[in-house]
Amino acid sequence: MVPKTIVITGASDGTGVAAARHLVHAGHRVVIVGRSPGKTAARARELGVDHAVADFAYLDEVRALAAALAERYPRIDVLANNAGAILGERAVTADGFEQTFQINYLAPFLLTNLLIDALLAARASVIQTASNAARLSARLDLDDLGNTRRYSPVRAYGNAKRELILFTRELHARYHDRGLSAVAFHPGGVATNFARTSRSVVGTVFRSPIPRLLFQSPEQAARQLIWLATTEPGRGWESGGYYEKGRPRSLRIPAVGGELWDRSTRLAGLA
Repeated sequence: MVPKTIVITGASDGTGVAAARHLVHAGHRVVIVGRSPGKTAARARELGVDHAVADFAYLDEVRALAAALAERYPRIDVLANNAGAILGERAVTADGFEQTFQINYLAPFLLTNLLIDALLAARASVIQTASNAARLSARLDLDDLGNTRRYSPVRAYGNAKRELILFTRELHARYHDRGLSAVAFHPGGVATNFARTSRSVVGTVFRSPIPRLLFQSPEQAARQLIWLATTEPGRGWESGGYYEKGRPRSLRIPAVGGELWDRSTRLAGLA
């Protein structure tokens, strides 16, 4: 096995840290990224890995994160965009974007694009932690990326995860011939602190005993991320695809990935 340099966002808790722990034990060089300085540093000490801190509600922190990662790691073999959350009432970030859209989609879009040189240098895989909410609750409108009309936390989350899947397809279309691969997956229901603070039906569920009784553990949920990170594209999974339970899942999504990319580029200040 050739060790890989693997960057995992949202890795101070839950599925992210479970995947990181396994990958470290397998001999890979893992960098964990989290929002909380204290918790992320503690996890890094526990695992014996490098770490970085960024709150995706602030795009300047995402830019600083990308600059630090690119300087330290000129070749990144795997970028796992794992950070995300279902939030509560509609709110706008300091950057002027609806927070669910920014945290779950625009920040990972920005981070990936800023790291593209390091990713291309390693012929990397970009792994997006998406959700079946992309097909169950999304009502994506490119003219309303800020979710101003008929807002609900679950719909906004579904929209962001659909955007991630569209982003995955566009990464494949634009960069696969240069060696980059991209894939999205749904981890399934996980018994973690995910959504516990959300003022939504999902938040109510996660504050109840239901997750502990019915959902999988973070270690079980991490298996797909680990599989995608350690298996070469074309040997079990295909670049540009979306997976549920380790199997490809077709989604009837309009082919608007190019337009979404162009709008996202402008919104993120990449134009």
